[in-house]
Amino acid sequence: MPSVLVRDVNASTLKKLKLKAAREGRSLQAEVQIILDRAVESEPLSELETARKIRLALGADSQTDSAELLREDRYR
Repeated sequence: MPSVLVRDVNASTLKKLKLKAAREGRSLQAEVQIILDRAVESEPLSELETARKIRLALGADSQTDSAELLREDRYR
């Protein structure tokens, strides 16, 4: 199996990876392999899916009709 060498990993990142691996009962190498596999397996969201996800996160009530704001501003 091919290998990958990652240099200059931030010390705190490495510590967190080791802790995560220990919590999961895996070696550091196995944990990094799983993280890399998951990163490349997940399909990126389309622009429409991203917009929908943001809209859901913000909630419908937090949106204001821009036309209404413009009308209010005109009458000031």
